[in-house]
Amino acid sequence: MKTALFDLDGTLTDTRDDLTLAVNLTRADYNLPPITRDAVVAQVGNGVKALIDGIFDPLPESYELIINRYKAHYAAHLLVHTTLYPGVEHTLKTLHAAGWHLGVVTNKPSQFAAPILEGLGVAQLFSAVVGGGDCKLLKPDPASLLLAAERMGVVLDATDWMIGDHVTDLEAGRRAGLRTCFCEFGMGESRDVPYDAGIGRMDEFLLHINSYARTSRASLLRRDREA
Repeated sequence: MKTALFDLDGTLTDTRDDLTLAVNLTRADYNLPPITRDAVVAQVGNGVKALIDGIFDPLPESYELIINRYKAHYAAHLLVHTTLYPGVEHTLKTLHAAGWHLGVVTNKPSQFAAPILEGLGVAQLFSAVVGGGDCKLLKPDPASLLLAAERMGVVLDATDWMIGDHVTDLEAGRRAGLRTCFCEFGMGESRDVPYDAGIGRMDEFLLHINSYARTSRASLLRRDREA
């Protein structure tokens, strides 16, 4: 059985507007003006603490208090505007029906990740969801990928995939020994980290894995003929 691990924000889900809403509600708590969606998106991908660092300079109070305010706002607005990206549902259902093990590995706190997947109707397709706080180390460390594999009851190998839109996903996948797929439509950037496949929408991933399968079969046939 093959395994595919997916990032969440910028990969499966377009969360930009709800993240921006929560950020600006938090800033309003301190009588600060709103910032643009682009400014918020630039800070997404490295965990909540990094997000807070990016939107407050200087910090108006302790990290713990600001993060608690932000989390409360975000929890109340998880699915106001958030949607699946085009091709995501079809891709997930196709892989699931083909027997793939699917998991989500995100730096977003799991208290948000699971309800978003549930609310968008795809939670049942995943056998593990690992979020920030479930593991001591965030991506790009591969520890959260290995935790997902453990929860799924699988052993990852070089035929499995990490799919994401940011350098943290690509680096985590590389360090876990996986193939990596870069989502060019997402919020992040590859920052010159190499990857095995690049896609402009999620269902293009199906074309890549079919191509890999054909190449693998051809290699086996050649090896059998040469034996």
